[in-house]
Amino acid sequence: MADRVPRPGWAVAVRALVGIVAVVVVVGIVVVAGPVLLAGHPAYPVLLAVVALVGLVLVVRSGRPARPGRLRTTGRAAGAVLLVALVAAVLWLRPYAADETALAATTPSDRVAVVHTATTWELRPTAPSGRGLVFVPGALVDPRAYLALLRPLAEQGVRVIVTAPPLGVALTDPGAVGRAVGSAPEVRTWAVGGHSLGGVAAARALDVPGVRGLVLWASYPAADVSGAPVAALSVSGSRDALATPDAIADSWAQLPAGTRFVVVDGGVHAYFGDYGPQTGDGEAGVDRATAQRQIVAATTDVVTSLRPG
Repeated sequence: MADRVPRPGWAVAVRALVGIVAVVVVVGIVVVAGPVLLAGHPAYPVLLAVVALVGLVLVVRSGRPARPGRLRTTGRAAGAVLLVALVAAVLWLRPYAADETALAATTPSDRVAVVHTATTWELRPTAPSGRGLVFVPGALVDPRAYLALLRPLAEQGVRVIVTAPPLGVALTDPGAVGRAVGSAPEVRTWAVGGHSLGGVAAARALDVPGVRGLVLWASYPAADVSGAPVAALSVSGSRDALATPDAIADSWAQLPAGTRFVVVDGGVHAYFGDYGPQTGDGEAGVDRATAQRQIVAATTDVVTSLRPG
């Protein structure tokens, strides 16, 4: 076995710097977004822990002598590059935190119980109607951000299950809707829905038994679902710069005949949840409360009118 040799000074400095940056980034995210991490899927906190641990090991071992060899040197360089990529990933994956309006909706009442698991937030009505809605959040949005908008449904007897996708990205868990439906066998009639990327995921779950409705908030399907036997609703904002009006219009032919289209005049992408402004969004032409009243009213009309198939 080859003897270990001292690392060049520049190599020690680079390894230590990469490790320190990794640890500092993770600590910063935890300090700023701690409560949000507990509200979502555990995959992101686990990723943060891994990045911090690897960064700490890199700092501790940066000055130790290393075994020579081209293959070992290449491996160490690749590891450092991978850690840098992971740091970039955890920064990009930082969630949009629910605001105070949304957090207030996590408080139970005599009409609605609130149940939190590692992968869902549920609003369970004390007087159930036999209907349910599985709702998938938009990319990187705290699942609690939708509770205030969906709570009126629960108050009318609809069981609402908001999923918490791994890493905050809906497409990472294609079976989430099916598991949610299966967790409440007493509910016989379901709608599936979602915001933005969450709507794309919801539209892929129309074959789940019991699903009779589709609710798209600032979203559209990635494939043709025009033949699906469901009542569909598409609610969009006229000033949404992410799910643009043109993109929504292009999706009309992919949705079932009789789909109800509601355009919130002046509405933007971030109005479909309570999580503050969103990067790349348009400039609103209406206040949030007015826009959200329209979103809630349209959604309530469709979901509460669903009939068993």
